[in-house]
Amino acid sequence: MVTDSIITALRGVLGNGNFALHEPRFTEKEQYYVQKCIASTYVSSVGAYVDRFEKELAAYTGVRRAVAVVNGTAALQVALQIAGVQANDEVIVPALTFVATANAVRYLGAVPHFADIEESTLGLDPRALRDWLKGIAEPAGDAYRNRQSGRRLGAIVPMHTFGHPCDLEGMLAVAHDYRLALVEDAAESLGSRYQGQHTGSFGLLGTLSFNGNKIITTGGGGAILTSDEHLADHAKHLTTTAKMPHRWDYVHDEIGYNFRMPNLNAALGCAQLSQLPEFLSSKRRLFERFQAALADIDGVRLMREPSDCESNYWLQTLVLSDALADQRDEILQTTNDVGLMTRPAWRLMHRLVPYQECPCAPLSIAESLERRIVNLPSSAGLA
Repeated sequence: MVTDSIITALRGVLGNGNFALHEPRFTEKEQYYVQKCIASTYVSSVGAYVDRFEKELAAYTGVRRAVAVVNGTAALQVALQIAGVQANDEVIVPALTFVATANAVRYLGAVPHFADIEESTLGLDPRALRDWLKGIAEPAGDAYRNRQSGRRLGAIVPMHTFGHPCDLEGMLAVAHDYRLALVEDAAESLGSRYQGQHTGSFGLLGTLSFNGNKIITTGGGGAILTSDEHLADHAKHLTTTAKMPHRWDYVHDEIGYNFRMPNLNAALGCAQLSQLPEFLSSKRRLFERFQAALADIDGVRLMREPSDCESNYWLQTLVLSDALADQRDEILQTTNDVGLMTRPAWRLMHRLVPYQECPCAPLSIAESLERRIVNLPSSAGLA
């Protein structure tokens, strides 16, 4: 049975015991920074660690500015808003993504428009998307609209699934030709690069997540990335309740959000970010060991970084052949029963109740991969 072979291969790499899907890894540095933050009494949205974390994130990702916020969903919501997405616009997102990508669109009163993905990247397929838009998009002033719904096509959100960069060159070309703002959902891809450039730095804006299961964590947290100083200033203003600077008065010039990352969380983030190179090396070693262990099992392959890319290998991903797709649930149940935490890919967005009426391109690849993906234990300390 293929399930037994997979378990034997995983045990050969991980050893005996129980293994979570993805656990954070902490050292004394995290404790020191957090204790120092507490001693300073600056534990909320103002403090030296927030400023430091933003500067170090910007430097690491190669953008001019990073704005730290409470989570990745909030980051994407605000990024889409300042990119010009308005209520009733359509925003193109992959059908295979975490629900937060679609939720951020709906928070603005806009409508997700689900598109297909590539098997080689697990991200949006620019060729399939271009073919789809040729049939349904028509010029409308300085933008394009969906002739089937009449709504403006406002933006496109490529997401780098499990840390693997999607075809950004192709996405940028589609965005240019159809006048779409490109906002990257790089929530899972801190440390990943496309043709040498960090993900999240290609579009008008990009966003990151530092949830407890990400490659580095601030407990809860996210960030907006951009090289446009005006957009960065607007993002920081909006996420600080749109309060005008003043020594004591409270004046707010637009509807803002209480979305700033607390200094306490940023202290944790500074300690984690300093260890990111080590985490990336460890995850690459884990991929190599899994790949060797699984190589002789027919009908399974380990997802590897796309050509000309460096993936952070956030989640190690097993892709089953079509012939083995009907065994996926058995693999999931048996591995979890023996203490090896695995999970399937997310349920496709257009299958979820809140999004069943949203516009969709043909989704043959996403629907196929939904049935064939198994994520494996991927914590940075496992290698």
